[in-house]
Amino acid sequence: MADGYDFIIIGGGSAGCVLAARLSEDPQVRVLLLEAGGRDRHPFYHLPAGFAKMTKGIGSWGWSSVPQAHMQGRVFRYTQAKVIGGGSSINAQIYTRGNPLDYDEWRQKGCTGWGYDDVLPYFRKAEDNDSFEDRYHGKGGPLGVSQPRAPLPVCQAYFEAAAELGIPRNHDLTGASQDGVGFYQLTQRDARRSSAAMAYLAPNRDRPNLTVRTGAQVRRIRVERGRARGVEMVDGSRIDATCEVILSSGAIGSPRLLQLSGIGPADALRELGIEPVYDQPGVGAELQDHLDLYCICELTGPHSYDRYAKPHWSVLAGLQYLISRSGPVASSLFETGGFWYADPDARSPDLQFHLGLGTGIEAGVEAMPDGGVTLNSCYLRPRSRGSVRLRSADPAEAPLIDPNYLADPRDREMSIRGLKLTQEIMAQSPLAPFVRAERLPGPEVRSDDEYFDFICRHSKTSHHPAGTCRMGSDPAAVLDPRLRFNGIEGLRVADASIMPNLISSNTNAAAIMIGEKAADMIREDHGVPA
Repeated sequence: MADGYDFIIIGGGSAGCVLAARLSEDPQVRVLLLEAGGRDRHPFYHLPAGFAKMTKGIGSWGWSSVPQAHMQGRVFRYTQAKVIGGGSSINAQIYTRGNPLDYDEWRQKGCTGWGYDDVLPYFRKAEDNDSFEDRYHGKGGPLGVSQPRAPLPVCQAYFEAAAELGIPRNHDLTGASQDGVGFYQLTQRDARRSSAAMAYLAPNRDRPNLTVRTGAQVRRIRVERGRARGVEMVDGSRIDATCEVILSSGAIGSPRLLQLSGIGPADALRELGIEPVYDQPGVGAELQDHLDLYCICELTGPHSYDRYAKPHWSVLAGLQYLISRSGPVASSLFETGGFWYADPDARSPDLQFHLGLGTGIEAGVEAMPDGGVTLNSCYLRPRSRGSVRLRSADPAEAPLIDPNYLADPRDREMSIRGLKLTQEIMAQSPLAPFVRAERLPGPEVRSDDEYFDFICRHSKTSHHPAGTCRMGSDPAAVLDPRLRFNGIEGLRVADASIMPNLISSNTNAAAIMIGEKAADMIREDHGVPA
């Protein structure tokens, strides 16, 4: 027997949590949020430093990429969240939005209503900023946005080292200018993670018209006579949607479920024994991601948080956090960074830095026995495009994730330039009292071929997949600019997969903005009061 709701939202990640909270503000609207992952009960989901555990398995599907054709067959661990709150519950809490020109380019590509001036009010609407209230920032929104609580002296030395190379200090990296180095603001409130689940769902969990189900995996979206009518769960039960099915499962999960539902490239689906419902080659195409490279330096003393990996120090860190909400547990470990140029003629910064206050923080990254710091760089506007395809018709099987890193030679060149710049920064005199020696890449890596070999062994995803259900006004676009699926009524997608081009930064804040804007568009389309 089928039961019904006005809106069914598939995926309780950043955008999905926003949509569930906003659409259920009208008590007459029945909203169901389905999340395949579990609850966020474990304390690591709420402690800022819990991020160090996240890429190593907690709250993740445990997926990997296919061997990368342009990186010597390298297979990347590809962390995708499996918990309420999605990426906002497991990320490094870095609050960045991309560059204003990113959104203006979306508009120029036919995405009406998505220019920077169009999306800025939604960024501000979401924010409860502890430091800024101006044209760029807001207070009183659901999402806590805060200055870091636990910087270390090495951070100030990093700023001074960057200045030696002409890179200025920037006190608001999401304000009037993106250029420069500084502290990132963080999605935290009172030194606790402010995930989309905590910001948007937790305060509204008692609404009688909002139902949130975790551990609820959808088998397929049901399409009848050209309209999405609801969902079928893996246990065979069916749930009806009278208004819309909204897919918010992320840049990997959304195209995956569409293809499992028979919506995607028809020939590829037939090969897997899936009867096509709607032929749309763009579903799962144009995957974009940032490739993270890193320079690791051993330190002269306990200048980072590495020592707190030892049991007795971790106990002390826990006590410090409980008493004063400070110290290593209050740190996301990557709250220092900035934006600069690999190509000096680029229209805006095309590199992003993250200074990790330790080593071995993320899965697959080397750790220094005596402690160190990690300076990551990523090229922000890759030209390479990959894909998300099904391995089989079995929903329990992991998808085939192919970021296709460095397929475009320019991506390789710019990435190497970024890595060399991190080495230059770490070699400047203000960091000399802290840095004993650069260990990776190290002095033995000199030629571009040697840098490429190093990158193939030592790099990772930046966890910024996007673009696999892109919006646009052209015939090939999967979605129209109001995020409605072209060719199927009653179906909408709202998450990072809609991006026509990957933004020039971390993506979580943009996913929350997309949820806010999508909620307004849905209410307008259905006559639901805001």
